[in-house]
Amino acid sequence: MNLDQTDIKLLRLVQENGTLSNKDLALKVNKSITSVYDRLRRLKENGYITRVVAILDRQKVGLGLVSFSQVFLLDHRTGSIKKFEESVAAFDEVMECFQMSGSYDFLLRVVTSDMEEYHKFLRNKLSTLANVDKVQTFFVLSEAKSETVYPVL
Repeated sequence: MNLDQTDIKLLRLVQENGTLSNKDLALKVNKSITSVYDRLRRLKENGYITRVVAILDRQKVGLGLVSFSQVFLLDHRTGSIKKFEESVAAFDEVMECFQMSGSYDFLLRVVTSDMEEYHKFLRNKLSTLANVDKVQTFFVLSEAKSETVYPVL
């Protein structure tokens, strides 16, 4: 699918505010409501828009501690890696899971209410997975930037 300037503008607009109506979007891109509706449907069908969500203030919902955990695995066979990915994807505390190149195998972004809850997560969930060899965790002290909008060119 080739994106034109209107598609790109729509992607930028819905990233910044997913609650804009088709009417509001149509006014901003100078197109008809029907045209905007059709374009958004096409962008969704082609996987450019995967979902529309509300971004919560994690502090206000009681998730004050953010950490990044480097996970080292014992077994690197495809089946073992897939099982690890499936297991961590089921943990509510894990917000993101990336398989990495370099000295460790996975990087997890984990959110919990506090250090005690992180300790419970580590002891009762993450470290109980059969393939986990070692976990090294870094705790976020401050957050200078947290962005959800991709720079669409």
